Amino acid sequence: QVQLVESGGGLVQPGGSLRLSCAASGFTFNSYAMNWYRQAPGKGREFVAGISNSALFTNYADSVKGRFTISRDDDKNTVSLQMNSLKPEDTAVYVCNARRRATSSDYWGQGTQVTVSS
Repeated sequence: QVQLVESGGGLVQPGGSLRLSCAASGFTFNSYAMNWYRQAPGKGREFVAGISNSALFTNYADSVKGRFTISRDDDKNTVSLQMNSLKPEDTAVYVCNARRRATSSDYWGQGTQVTVSS
């Protein structure tokens, strides 16, 4: 049974930091690229950051470049998103995604709420 379980969300003031984690199970983690998406109220799902299965490649949405860092630990089957200098417009539900194009596999977590507000 595939599971992606996010944690680390919460309420933070503008300029603050949060670290999100996603614990994966039920599939061969090191064969999958891992991504973070987010969805703000009334908006569609937006790509935030991604890391290749080898961890050699990362990419980020322009809106978070220089502030967010994605990383993975293949020994622990986890992917993390370090978020610094948070802004109110970062407020959203952040969702973990595992993707393997070779098998057209695409898994999603339930999400964790991040609220940036004073």
